[in-house]
Amino acid sequence: MRLHRLEITAFGPFGTTQKVDFDALSSAGLFLLHGPTGAGKTSVLDAVCFALYGSVPGERQTRGASLRSDHAPVGTYTEVLLELTVGDRRLEITRRPAQQRPKKRGGGFTTEKAQTWLRQYDPATGEWAGLSRSHQEVGEEITQLVGMSREQFCQVVLLPQGDFARFLRADAEARGKLLGRLFDTRRFAAVEERLAELRRTAQQQVEDGDTRLLTLAHRMTQAAGGLDAARTPVEGRPGDPGLADSVLTWAAVARAEAREVLDIAGVRLAAAEDGQAAARAALDAANDLAARQARHADALRRRERLTEQTPERDRLQASLDRSLKADRVAPALGLRGEAEREHAAAHTARERARAQLPPGLAEAGAEQLSALEHRLREELGGLDAARRAEHRATAVAEERTVLAREARADEDALRDAADWLAGWEPRRAALTERVEAARDAAARAEHLAGRLDPARRRLAAARRRDSLGEATLAAETRLAEARERRNTAHESWLDVKSRRLEGIAAELAVTLTQGDPCQVCGSTAHPAPARTTADHVDRATEDAAYAAYTRAEETRTAAERDLAVTRESWSAARTEVRAGVESPEPTVGELAAEADELARLHAEAHALAGQTHSAREALARAEREHEERVGAQRAAERRVAARTSRREALEREQSALDEELARGRGEFASVAEHATRLERRIALLVDAAGTVRTAELAALRLKEADDRLADAAYRAGFATPAEAAGALLGERERRDLQQRVDAWQAEAAAVADRLAEPGTAEAAALPPADPAGAEAAHRAAERALREADSALAAARERATGLDGLSRQAVTEVRRLGPLREEYDRVARLAALTAGTSVENERRMRLESYVLAARLEQVAAAASARLQHMSSGRYTLVHSDARSGGKRSGLGLHVVDAWTGNERDTATLSGGETFFASLALALGLADVVTDEAGGVRLDTLFIDEGFGSLDEQTLDEVLDVLDSLRERDRSVGIVSHVGDLRRRIPAQLEVVKARQGSAVRLRTGGEALSG
Repeated sequence: MRLHRLEITAFGPFGTTQKVDFDALSSAGLFLLHGPTGAGKTSVLDAVCFALYGSVPGERQTRGASLRSDHAPVGTYTEVLLELTVGDRRLEITRRPAQQRPKKRGGGFTTEKAQTWLRQYDPATGEWAGLSRSHQEVGEEITQLVGMSREQFCQVVLLPQGDFARFLRADAEARGKLLGRLFDTRRFAAVEERLAELRRTAQQQVEDGDTRLLTLAHRMTQAAGGLDAARTPVEGRPGDPGLADSVLTWAAVARAEAREVLDIAGVRLAAAEDGQAAARAALDAANDLAARQARHADALRRRERLTEQTPERDRLQASLDRSLKADRVAPALGLRGEAEREHAAAHTARERARAQLPPGLAEAGAEQLSALEHRLREELGGLDAARRAEHRATAVAEERTVLAREARADEDALRDAADWLAGWEPRRAALTERVEAARDAAARAEHLAGRLDPARRRLAAARRRDSLGEATLAAETRLAEARERRNTAHESWLDVKSRRLEGIAAELAVTLTQGDPCQVCGSTAHPAPARTTADHVDRATEDAAYAAYTRAEETRTAAERDLAVTRESWSAARTEVRAGVESPEPTVGELAAEADELARLHAEAHALAGQTHSAREALARAEREHEERVGAQRAAERRVAARTSRREALEREQSALDEELARGRGEFASVAEHATRLERRIALLVDAAGTVRTAELAALRLKEADDRLADAAYRAGFATPAEAAGALLGERERRDLQQRVDAWQAEAAAVADRLAEPGTAEAAALPPADPAGAEAAHRAAERALREADSALAAARERATGLDGLSRQAVTEVRRLGPLREEYDRVARLAALTAGTSVENERRMRLESYVLAARLEQVAAAASARLQHMSSGRYTLVHSDARSGGKRSGLGLHVVDAWTGNERDTATLSGGETFFASLALALGLADVVTDEAGGVRLDTLFIDEGFGSLDEQTLDEVLDVLDSLRERDRSVGIVSHVGDLRRRIPAQLEVVKARQGSAVRLRTGGEALSG
């Protein structure tokens, strides 16, 4: 890989476009990149890295940092272009990072995305052909062509001497991290991790199986509770080798003991069952004897009570006998009582009816009353025609009244219609004229509305124009003030930064410690460190000045954006005000007067137009009313003609009815009153005749009932009817007496039966029974049986549980066999690759073993150059010896040919450390190049460290670097050392200034004289 051309624009400290011709620098083979601190030497290398990989080296790629130069003018894009040759392909890479740019429309800024271009030169046509604009495609293409990642490129091409000095002094772990990044031994580390993961997985499976096995053992211990085996449970942890055999042995012992306990429990249960059966028989015999003795005693007590109740039983039986005789007299008694009640009711009704009759009829018989009733009914029948005439006369009078009322209403309606129709034509003309006026006003209002809205918009735009004009003047004033403050803050920051850079040596000298290398030259000796002056500026002051400048810049940008927005709004308002106007731009007052006049005219027209609907409605209502009144007038005229004929017919009918009514009323006021009086007298006569007949019939039935009652009492054996009535009992009373007699007889029969039972008398002669003692003995036998049964069930459950759990344990042990074998095999491999196995004598990890081979190659390649730089004194060798308790594999020693001894690289002096690390870096570059597929690295950069060398060593180092030209390489040295400017003719100088840094290319005598 050879670099040809680099163009940097607005990148880092470079405000303008800077061009670096690597072809001119590389022609000498060795060139110098120098300049004051902070000028941007490292930024040139950052630009090369950014062009290739889209980012700068990791230490300078901080989160939120911007690659854009603060010196770049607005509108200039931050861009890096790199032309290089990789293999036989000449490529051009152009990259732009994400950055802020002014908006194309309006004010302010917008963020533009990062962009990438990749082109290839075609020698046949002499033109560049575009390959891709995709970040991902370009990144993959460059990484594949170069054969290195960004970290490898920064370590191999941009040789950072400080890193390799630390590499020389580092321990094996730190060396392993760097070599692992460069040679990508992640696959070997992945093998270690994979084996460790397999070991953990297999170990976890074995431990899980042992855990399940211990769980089964614990369950068997719980199931064997109470046995001797439960007192000595299985002890062990998951993963113990003999755990399975211990569990199976303990399970066999527990099962044998459980079966023995089960047999003993069966024997005990049989004995308990026999004892319970004997106790049950004794209890049944005691209970039977006690029951028979109790029955005999109870029968004696009941017989004594029956003897005491015999007189009462005889009295009740006699009452029942007399009641049965009286039942034969009961029907006659009922008939006599009913006849007596009917006679009393009929007598009362007859007296009440006679009280309402005239005095002459109070003692009249039923036949006389009926004859008078017939005469009155004949008289009432003669009044029917007169009543119909009376009803018709009333209806005729009402109809004549209605006709008179309707006649008056029709006369009023005819007069009202005539008056209204007399003024109809003038009224219709006025309403029609009102509708036409409202229609014209609507058209005028629409026309005025079309002129009013534009006038109001122009008035509002004029007011905005005047307001925005004042705001524009204020924004211009604020922008001028913000620019002045920004320029002042910028000059102040540049001045502070310049003063700090002038005294940066003194600031760095504060951190120097005797024996530690200098951050600039790498020397461990510090004979004359710089001192701070009175006007020295520290970093905090510079940061404060930069913060003030940043705030001033943000204020200026905001002011520019506000002014642009305000001017655009003002111009838009002026355009809207002048729309359609040829004359000079009108004022707000003129536009306001015009808008007010249009609004007044529009309001008047709109108000009048709003009456259109009401005017039309009024005209329509008037026309409907005209039609209704004409129709009503004609209908009234027709009703008047018809009513005259009807009134004449009613008058003739009324005369005939009056004659008939005079005949039917007689001495009464009306025919109805006459008929009502006759109907009331007929009803009284009918009622009186009926009550007389009923009273006579009731007296006859009462006499017959008395005769039948006397005869029935005599035949039943009673002296009088009253005596028979006294012996008669109610149904409930008789039922109660019969139940009491039946109960006495049933009790007497039951007592006789019990005393005659065969075993009762014999039981009474025996001693009293003891059922309580027999019950206690039976409960004790029952309790013993339950305990024996529970013990047998528990022993059977224990034995069954132990058998089942033992089978599960055997199954688990068989399943664990292959897993345990797999775990032993994987664990042995994992321990061997991790360096923890006793078989790995040097405790070297697999990745460390591979890196050790790479380190041997690097040490061999570096020794060839280190011998030349040290005049054949030093050689680097790899050591795999262990240091203390640490693992071996990545040790690095230096062999001193003068003493013949091998010692640690940390014992080298500052200058020796520099050229040793330089040799190591060059050797590493060769090995990484071969590792990357043999891609040639024709351009290298070495950053600092030459200040720690004496003249002779410096010459030898430069000779080694100059010898790289034999392999057609060019080496760029980044250094502050002044002696190098006299020794190296090809130089790239970085110059800093207030407007940003710039690069100068010097070659030959021009560079040496400068």
